[in-house]
Amino acid sequence: MKLIRTLALLALIFTPSLWTPTPLFASTPAAAAPAAGQGVWWKHALIYEIYPRSFQDSNGDGVGDLKGITERLGYLQSLGVNAIWLAPIYPSPQVDFGYDISDYENIDPQYGTLADFDRLVAEAKAHHIGIIMDMVMNHTSDKHPWFVESESSRTNPKRDWYIWRDPKGYTADGKPIPPNNWISAFGGSAWQWDPKTKQFYYHMFYKQQPDLNWRNPDVEKAMFDVCRFWLDRGVVGFRLDAVPTLFEDPLLRNEPYTGQIDAYGDRAVSDIYTNNLPEVHDVMRRLRKVVDSYPGNRVLIGETYLPNIEELDKWYGGARHDELNLPMDMQIGFINKMDASLFRERIEDVETKINGNQPLIVFDNHDNPRSWDRYGDGVHNAAIARVIASILFTTRSTAMMYYGQEIGMVTTPPKRKEDVRDPIGIRGWPKEKGRDGERTPMQWDTSKNAGFSTADVTWLPVAPNYKTVNVQVEEPDPNSLLNWYKKLIEMRRVDPALREGEETMLDPSNPNVLSYLREGPAGSPSIVVSLNFTAQPQTVSLDLAGTGVSGDKVKTLLTDDPSLESTTSLTHITLAPFASWVGSVQ
Repeated sequence: MKLIRTLALLALIFTPSLWTPTPLFASTPAAAAPAAGQGVWWKHALIYEIYPRSFQDSNGDGVGDLKGITERLGYLQSLGVNAIWLAPIYPSPQVDFGYDISDYENIDPQYGTLADFDRLVAEAKAHHIGIIMDMVMNHTSDKHPWFVESESSRTNPKRDWYIWRDPKGYTADGKPIPPNNWISAFGGSAWQWDPKTKQFYYHMFYKQQPDLNWRNPDVEKAMFDVCRFWLDRGVVGFRLDAVPTLFEDPLLRNEPYTGQIDAYGDRAVSDIYTNNLPEVHDVMRRLRKVVDSYPGNRVLIGETYLPNIEELDKWYGGARHDELNLPMDMQIGFINKMDASLFRERIEDVETKINGNQPLIVFDNHDNPRSWDRYGDGVHNAAIARVIASILFTTRSTAMMYYGQEIGMVTTPPKRKEDVRDPIGIRGWPKEKGRDGERTPMQWDTSKNAGFSTADVTWLPVAPNYKTVNVQVEEPDPNSLLNWYKKLIEMRRVDPALREGEETMLDPSNPNVLSYLREGPAGSPSIVVSLNFTAQPQTVSLDLAGTGVSGDKVKTLLTDDPSLESTTSLTHITLAPFASWVGSVQ
């Protein structure tokens, strides 16, 4: 077996441009290929975000790495993962933990080498899992050679690769005044003065993350070449970081003030001149052509925090379907309150108002407190986590989840400023505690550091609840959250209604219970889902009239309410507080 894998790896390394992703539907060796008619792999995929620093440490230095991820591929396959999205693993000064990139075509030594990456790609492929790279196109590190050249002089050929501007003027004591009132997402002015060349450069994020000038075609060419480098190595796609921020107003108009004060003490401004400008869509169409020129249905995913469904549709290219394959729909997963009516409205929006494109629903990522804490009420958190999982895997969408979500990992923020690692938290403490709390190490078992690392000190401490919340404890427990996820993921993989079926809301005026139908294609049984969004029992009667589906008898497929296991009728279904129920129409 080792020889076979070695030969496969060598073949991958030396003929990368010929590599075509195998079908990624399979979650077990027995299901090595999708059934006929299942279509493009990413439309049915489970994409699993890994924060590499926190997943598995293979060498005992307290930081996760690529070899550690490779060691855990068997677990990911058993869960049903089809693709891994890796947060940045490029060389970086780590000011923003990898989102400040100093070399786009290599691996940071703390994570491994390019050979380790190639082995991960090959081993993941053997487990029917693809690798998705995090591509940061808005900015580089200030240590990237491009910026080092750019800041060297006003006449350097790469000067216009970044956004340099003269001061608006000078104060009475000779201090330069920034060109306008734009502020950084991480606090303070978005303009950094360079005393050597007597100009400011623009940075949407930290001052060590200067923004690239996407109005310069040389920048686009260089970044597209970076994408080709990784596509040639066999990645199945990219997640594009902060991609709506590529362009800024060329007139440098002041942003309107909102009247608020942000977490860093700055007067808050809107972002109408620095975010989601129309020029970005031209870039996306050209990047889509690059990605589509490779075999295997490679995928473009966008980090797209947008104000409404109309703006989300634009990121698909609308009816042209020629921009991102999967812009993230943050309007469902970040409602942050258990509101059945609002969930129904947002799910219907993405089902009906994106020109037939494929939704991508996300509840958790490395930048936000975990959904367990955002939606939990402190009493029914475990049941609420099952409601969230049910929405993620029974609605018509591609599913994206974050490591540890499946076991119920919680947000564990630092208690003292001196323990904060995230510069956002260091700057904004105590109002802004940073993002360390959602980035703690993966909880594998009850051993030292939850099985994440043998180090005496890990880069972030393991959450205190790891003795009871971990993979080892939950795997043999049929009622664990982990097994709830596994059952839903497997149902979604094999059930035609959950894979292909049209979605129709049922009982649409109910403010407490979210219910919907997934219509079985080609005579397959249809699926009904009913989710109680309240802390009180709720009784529903679900009418299928007008849906095109006949039958009023059901068979329970999955529920966390024992009283519903023998349910046979769609009338008078009483759901316990925050209960989930999935049934098949007979």
